Amino acid sequence: MRMRWLVTILFVGTILPSSLFGQWPRELTHDRGTMVIFQPQIESFEGDVLRARAAVSVQTVEMEGPVFGTVWTSSRVATDMDERTITVLDLSVRRIRFPNSTEAQEDTLAGYLERELPLFDLSISLDRVLADMADLEDRRAAVGNLNNDPPVIVFRDSPTILLLIDGDPILERIENSDHRRVVNTAFTLIRSSGDNRYFLFADEDTWYRADAIDGDWQLVTSVPRDIAVLAPPPEDAPDDLEEPDEESEDGPPPAILVATEPTELLVIEGAPQWAPIDGTDLLFVTNSESDILLDIEQQRNYIILSGRWFASASLDGPWTFVEPRNLPDTFADIPGEAEMSHLLASVPGTAEAEEAVMEQFVPQTGTINRDSATLVVEYDGDPEFEPIEETSLEWAINSPTSVIKVGSMYYAVDQAVWFVSNSPTGPWAVADSIPQQVYDIPASSPVHNVTYVHVFDATPEVVYVGYYPGYVGSYHYHGVVVWGTGWHHHPWHHVHFYPRPVTWGWHMRWNPWWGWSFGFSYSTGPFTFRVAVGRPVGWWGPVGFRSFHRGFHRGWHRGYRAGARAGFRAGFRAGSRNARSNNIYNRPNNRARNSPRTANRGATTQQRPSTRQNNVFSDRNGNVARNQNGNWQSRGSGGWQNGGVDRSRQQSFDRSNQARQRGNTRSQNFNRSRSGGARGGARRPID
Repeated sequence: MRMRWLVTILFVGTILPSSLFGQWPRELTHDRGTMVIFQPQIESFEGDVLRARAAVSVQTVEMEGPVFGTVWTSSRVATDMDERTITVLDLSVRRIRFPNSTEAQEDTLAGYLERELPLFDLSISLDRVLADMADLEDRRAAVGNLNNDPPVIVFRDSPTILLLIDGDPILERIENSDHRRVVNTAFTLIRSSGDNRYFLFADEDTWYRADAIDGDWQLVTSVPRDIAVLAPPPEDAPDDLEEPDEESEDGPPPAILVATEPTELLVIEGAPQWAPIDGTDLLFVTNSESDILLDIEQQRNYIILSGRWFASASLDGPWTFVEPRNLPDTFADIPGEAEMSHLLASVPGTAEAEEAVMEQFVPQTGTINRDSATLVVEYDGDPEFEPIEETSLEWAINSPTSVIKVGSMYYAVDQAVWFVSNSPTGPWAVADSIPQQVYDIPASSPVHNVTYVHVFDATPEVVYVGYYPGYVGSYHYHGVVVWGTGWHHHPWHHVHFYPRPVTWGWHMRWNPWWGWSFGFSYSTGPFTFRVAVGRPVGWWGPVGFRSFHRGFHRGWHRGYRAGARAGFRAGFRAGSRNARSNNIYNRPNNRARNSPRTANRGATTQQRPSTRQNNVFSDRNGNVARNQNGNWQSRGSGGWQNGGVDRSRQQSFDRSNQARQRGNTRSQNFNRSRSGGARGGARRPID
């Protein structure tokens, strides 16, 4: 009787709310009863296929109480890392389990769900998915063969900017000018043709000047007109950061530190001022934007650069790499509400680290129209190829595009889309399959990042593609996330200059809410030091996946770090809000090749968030339980009953409950960060 009514109500009413995976639980009402769908639990996420199960309850007007069951689904999904949402496209019901139901009844319901669910715009909060994925038993393999040797590490006790040049300066004449530009740096660095002085653009009408690259850099407020016109155009450069707090004052003009090899600069404003991290044996430096810690018990200093930990007995070094698993246990004791709680994402075994790692296995997806996607590959001269170590493949060394030779065929990646040709110069067509050996390219290769671009499926009209964070420089390394492979590859330079992605020199740091950001090691003075127009893509690879191009100092201190005591602080985003679109497929230059990939939308019916607690779960066998004031209750023929949940199942339900709470909090905080705020887009603390 109960199962027959369940099938009947699904046929006469419109099924499920417009956001199946949105606010939880969700409730569908009908004149004969009510259906409640509890928050789904993720079972796997491979490529663009998401598999989940959800506990549901149904109650008719004739029934004394609801009947509970489980629905298992498999869905092709589209992800949007900017919006942090996952949209369900093609859904199939794998299995249904209700008490006292027959196989035929379950098949009838499954068929109806498959027909009706695609009519709705089904969206999932990425943060809820990540929390569930972190709870999965399987652990993804870490990237092998990363280079974790430390760069040159320099400390300064006064405001300083790191001017990083990739090797000895390479000068090229500027078009329509007698002056020359240093092309192997991301900054606007000009050598005057008259007196051979160097000019470094700082901000607006402000420049630095020196007689030599390694000379004494002085701040100047005016430069020759033909130098001034070479500054990045304001309309092309990122907007300024939000206005500082009224009580803040600009610091003194920073000094310039020139480096021609991989280097990281850490600035402490004066002598180090140490403060304890409650509940730990750690102290941290409060007068630095860098993360500098001291383990009191071991009397060792720790710093984190590009997600990698380094330790030394003295701030003067030498610094050695510390495997994440070898961090002192006290690091995991950093409280979640502490000012330094952002470091938990870099401590293996913490919930924050597990969720950061899981994010590395969620692809940004796109649907590419075969007819509108085109590619022209540029070479500096005739195509030149070199072998890729540990493989039988070759790569084009004199092109800004990653071109891989596989046998007699050529494969190229452009803006996270694979193309194929039987000639290195084309014509190129969108590839719908990629040779497996391409994915064996080691991390030590300059084109390793192409191994994170995939083809998931294809039709005669479109190709379903996606890229993982490794394509843009973010990697899983033994329980944490790190930036860059650590390998330094010399740029190509002949007639043209083609830089390679870098790991060091930009103060890369991971924030649990907004991913990687970078700054200029010290920039709390009056200048922002914009990079040269068009430079970021070359220097940071195909920048994306929440990687920002701005100094993060004000947003960091006004936001996540300084405000962590009250939870999430959206000010962090204000310090980085001028990023380009993180979704490569959605960038303006790429939109023409995209094919619409959204779920259909059907008519709505009576549907609303349920007033019930979001506390019902299903295990892998379809058994349903709920958490009632910390105690687990099983569902039987007589309703909810204490007991009946053995220790093993209770531990599994506990993990699922904790993951659900983390995911809900993350999702709420993300949504909260988008809803306006204080001056310049920054939000004040949420108390």
